[in-house]
Amino acid sequence: MTLPVDPARYLTFLGAMAILAITPGPANLFAVANGMSRGKKAVLMGVLGMNTATLIWYVAAALGLGALALAFPKAVQALIVVGAAYLVWLAYGALKSGFAPHGGLGHAAIKPDRSAYWDAFTVQITNPKILLFFGAVLPPFLDFKRPLAAQFVMFAVATVALDVAAVLAYGFGGAALASRMTDARFRRGFSIAVAVVLTAAAVLIVTRL
Repeated sequence: MTLPVDPARYLTFLGAMAILAITPGPANLFAVANGMSRGKKAVLMGVLGMNTATLIWYVAAALGLGALALAFPKAVQALIVVGAAYLVWLAYGALKSGFAPHGGLGHAAIKPDRSAYWDAFTVQITNPKILLFFGAVLPPFLDFKRPLAAQFVMFAVATVALDVAAVLAYGFGGAALASRMTDARFRRGFSIAVAVVLTAAAVLIVTRL
């Protein structure tokens, strides 16, 4: 029986993917800010949102839409800029909430879960790191002499599993600080930190264009 993916090639992919997953990027920086400002439940919703976007990219790659993106690079660049602008908007919201006279980020954890999900989804769907992954990292590992659909499934499972582990680690690390949010002075300083992290993620996105 011939396996969909050569074991040696798959192990090499796992090593490369592990490095990409733990490297600080827009998604991981967002996970820290999301965990700090919304708490542990939002971290889980953020993981779900990010990996929904990742799976969409996998489906797009499997359908050959990666070639379409290469044919219209300006459209892809515009999508990336939108993602960066969205992070800046979130940074502004963090500052505004943190300096509010009542509550502020201290109440961020009770926001609807859908907000954390869609924030994370938006960050990941426009993440240039994932564009780099599907444009440069994944193709060399594909064996076009074997069933591609099965290969995409195996690579997707590995990618999601490693991403979940990395984002949970980053997110729960941020959530550990949430208990301090009742202190107004800490909350203001924290809101600045969140804004800086999100802005850094936006800058990272733009500089990778």
